[in-house]
Amino acid sequence: MQEAIAYLVEKDAVLRKLHQQYGNPFVPSRPEGFQTMCKLILEQQVSIESARACYVKIENILGDVTPETIFQASEETLRNCGVSRQKTIYLKALADAILNRILVLETLSQKHPDEVRKELIQIKGIGHWTIDVYLMFSLQSPDIIPLGDIAVVNTIKELYGCEEKEVMMALSENWKPYRTMATYFLWHHYLVKRNRKFIM
Repeated sequence: MQEAIAYLVEKDAVLRKLHQQYGNPFVPSRPEGFQTMCKLILEQQVSIESARACYVKIENILGDVTPETIFQASEETLRNCGVSRQKTIYLKALADAILNRILVLETLSQKHPDEVRKELIQIKGIGHWTIDVYLMFSLQSPDIIPLGDIAVVNTIKELYGCEEKEVMMALSENWKPYRTMATYFLWHHYLVKRNRKFIM
């Protein structure tokens, strides 16, 4: 972590200023596995608070949240927990892929991020944002830049004046091989400016 921070603050004046202002950014971590992936699906395009409340309801009704319990749960049961029809399809697609050994989540940590992305993108409802966050939080991949995340995009616009994602991607080349830590700096700034805390 310190190596990544030292590298970034030396290479990038904006990140150096953020470090001087806030200190080290918050570094999130989540366990690998099915439950984290379910939570990320629920968090797509909604607040983390809303997704968390939804997940707690699922836990209260199903008990253990496993591929088996999600796959067997009726659509009505999941809807009563606040899961949309679309996300019900996504959760069941994930559960089905795991039950049929199409996806083995336990092996992902042994694979290159590009290979992980290639596997996960095949599952309905798992897009690049979900994959990026899983790589960063659960697999601790050091060089991810989630340009599907609105907070990251808006913060780059604010701090660097970039408007196009192609330009943002080119900018991020300067942060390699520690683009994940650079992202944590950006998120930290975004949340502090809005008087919000990082919720795991």
